[in-house]
Amino acid sequence: MKFYKYQATGNDFVMIDNRDLWFDDKNTSLVAKLCDRRFGVGADGLILLQNHADYDFEMVYYNADGNQSSMCGNGGRSIAQFAYDLGVIGESATFIAVDGPHEVVIEADRVKLKMIDAELPFTAGKDYFLDTGSPHHVRYVEDVSNYDVVTEGANIRYSSLYKNEGGTNVNFYSEIDEHTIQVRTYERGVEDETYSCGTGVTACAIVASLDKYDSPINIITKGGKLCVLFDEKEETYENVWLCGPAVKVFVGEWEAN
Repeated sequence: MKFYKYQATGNDFVMIDNRDLWFDDKNTSLVAKLCDRRFGVGADGLILLQNHADYDFEMVYYNADGNQSSMCGNGGRSIAQFAYDLGVIGESATFIAVDGPHEVVIEADRVKLKMIDAELPFTAGKDYFLDTGSPHHVRYVEDVSNYDVVTEGANIRYSSLYKNEGGTNVNFYSEIDEHTIQVRTYERGVEDETYSCGTGVTACAIVASLDKYDSPINIITKGGKLCVLFDEKEETYENVWLCGPAVKVFVGEWEAN
């Protein structure tokens, strides 16, 4: 089985060209095994590239636990770069994902992905909650570099607040300067901190805009730098773009065993 490995600011993915629908997408144990970092390829998720009658391609995303999941922003940028590398698309395209259609633009050193419109964040105690294609809990902290993201993220992810919602992703951010924030994310399905989360940094940028930040907002993650742009309306955020690098790491073959 031929696969491709891509990463987008350290958020890494196993990519499968499934335009012929040969991959068994019901085999969740295989997906989990491929994503396993000790016994498999190792990745935060697995993504299938598939044909679609109305769009340039379809993105089907699985978390590292093998289950299909909500939208992954860095995964969306990575699959766009993957489709471009395969010659499936040119420098601009529209694809369909679990949360709806997305526009994408391929540039020399980055991929720009248009996210879904987002509503104003809901308050969750002193924190915020919003959906940017995936659900995100957002908390401001003074020093995110030294914050216990895994423990606190898991506490919130499994809290009674989200027990009946299938849990949530949890993000912590700090202010760096008037144009930049730093973000760390605990991702459900991975059940750990990831080096970056596209929908998560988008959520944090929107929450930061409630304070003093204007678009564009630069974001520093453990895996690199991203940028989020948006138009702020009365009740929604529109023309939301997630921008940053997406890189092919290697190509390999998996032998069934």
